[in-house]
Amino acid sequence: MGASTGKKSGPQWVEFIMIISIASGKGGTGKTTISTNLALSLGSGVQLLDCDVEQPNAHLFLSPVIDWTETVTMPVPEVNPDKCTHCGKCADICQFNAIVLVGETVLPFEELCHGCGGCMAVCPENAIVEKPRQLGVVQKGHLNGIAIYQGCLRVGEAMSPPLVKKVLSYADPGSLNLVDAPPGTSCPVVETMKTAEFVIMVTEPTPFGLHDLKLAVEAAGQLNVPCGLVINRSDLGDNCLEAYAALENLPILLKIPFDRRIAEAYSRGETLVSVYPEWKIQFLNLYEKVKHLVSGLI
Repeated sequence: MGASTGKKSGPQWVEFIMIISIASGKGGTGKTTISTNLALSLGSGVQLLDCDVEQPNAHLFLSPVIDWTETVTMPVPEVNPDKCTHCGKCADICQFNAIVLVGETVLPFEELCHGCGGCMAVCPENAIVEKPRQLGVVQKGHLNGIAIYQGCLRVGEAMSPPLVKKVLSYADPGSLNLVDAPPGTSCPVVETMKTAEFVIMVTEPTPFGLHDLKLAVEAAGQLNVPCGLVINRSDLGDNCLEAYAALENLPILLKIPFDRRIAEAYSRGETLVSVYPEWKIQFLNLYEKVKHLVSGLI
């Protein structure tokens, strides 16, 4: 989706439409803190897409009213033994070993399947059909005009990218979409970055924070998506993080200090801007900085 500066009806910020992904190289840096507080600061008309499907927790801070729940599935192969001639073509084409030929038996491994349909396409006997396998659910809720979508992966399920894609499919081209990405730099994170105009990297000034930030910034660079930093617990650690930001020309968008009051509010499941309204202007300024940076790239 391309960013737009055309005039729109509704809140003033809607004049600039985009997808912003809030990501990090590691868990626990404060992605959900940033995404929820930014959504509350911008207010009605924003969409928050919680793509941390293994452990979605934006709802813990926002307590949205849930409107509906949708079961998400992916196609996996089912073999008809009466038609199968054990030629092995299905096993040969599968790059994930999700279907194998053992003697005169074809064994699908559903948990390894990526749902590409290749095995069904090459089967000369049409002995393979597809059946749905449940991955998890997508829920939609709302809070004060903010639409909230979250994916919840089925317990024990390893195939999260299809569920992440499903959550992202609800991005509204007429809204500002904030994406709470999974932690790390693996495939689910890449999915959330691919469609974004900008990535807010949330990090902390520690050796681990810097190491994992570098990996995340490299991933965004490979996708040619611009990014900037939010430094959480900014008054801890040393200045290595800021030195890296200067070296890589990464703008620092916001600093959040280590504050006992903030930590206590978080432990109670309360958002920063609801407990300390003076922080709202900080998050609005964060959005204005992102908007300015993206505008300069159009």
